[in-house]
Amino acid sequence: MRISGFTFVKNATKLYIPAVEAIRSVLPICDEFVVAIGDNDPDDNTTALIEAIGDPKIKIIHTVWEKEKFPKNTIFARQTDIAKDACTGDWLIYIQCDEAIHEDELPIIKKACERYDSDQEVEGLLFQYKHFWGDYQHCHVAHGWYPKEIRVIRNLPNIHSWSDAQSFRVYEQFKGTFEDYSGRENMRKLRVAEIPVSIYHYGYVRPPVMMSTKTRSSSQTYRGKEATEKTYSKLPDLFDYGPLNELALFDGSHPAVMKEWIAKHDWKDQLQYSGKRRKNRMPFKHEKTKYRLLTFVEQKLLGGKHILTKRNYVIVRKMNP
Repeated sequence: MRISGFTFVKNATKLYIPAVEAIRSVLPICDEFVVAIGDNDPDDNTTALIEAIGDPKIKIIHTVWEKEKFPKNTIFARQTDIAKDACTGDWLIYIQCDEAIHEDELPIIKKACERYDSDQEVEGLLFQYKHFWGDYQHCHVAHGWYPKEIRVIRNLPNIHSWSDAQSFRVYEQFKGTFEDYSGRENMRKLRVAEIPVSIYHYGYVRPPVMMSTKTRSSSQTYRGKEATEKTYSKLPDLFDYGPLNELALFDGSHPAVMKEWIAKHDWKDQLQYSGKRRKNRMPFKHEKTKYRLLTFVEQKLLGGKHILTKRNYVIVRKMNP
């Protein structure tokens, strides 16, 4: 049994993305790792950083982002598929470049791949999520933040990335078009085994100035340049994360590969650790009354079970710790 890792990335240094750390976090259990590197801006050195990892298991594919052909962030799914198609393993572990996995849980992933290798009903593995926000001590346990997602799949030709690459689908027919990635027909959800492993998601932990830059960048791949300029023309240079005291505290340990990255955290003086939301900013989803009420019901009355949310999977097995 072979395990391949795969991901995609573009402009990691300009957008403050821990791509090297993400890749290194899963390398120990991978027989190969495929990285689809997009056409970085001239002043970005993502390629050099990934090459500097110096691991012969890493295979780099250079790509061009056809954002006009794949709007609404489906370019992420397309790039994910390019990397996936180059994998040769039996199982494929997908790590986005703002995610990482704790080294203590890597053996569980490998054990799960071995356990379900002959169980053809299991098409993927389902992970828990820790969504950090603003810094490395606060995270979302709130309605609207997906608590689980697929991050290991079988290497089957009819499994493809879907939508903005958050998850995967099994397709009956697939031509690799925008309509395929954004549609809901001729496809179904994967059957998965839930495993006791967490994905550490750092996509919303950036210096405020870089978080504003990333917000504009993501909007361009979704809405286009003109719509982004209209929507975010008044976005402040420093992203306002809001009062962090209203979020859950994280008191566990981070993946060891993130140690040096976390040590660079030097924007505490730009964060709000008490008080209420500044009225000159529109509320985030998690700050709105509707979502705060749903979060209270889920966390206080339902033991953490999420309601009224979409799931990108069908759980058929559950692996105990």
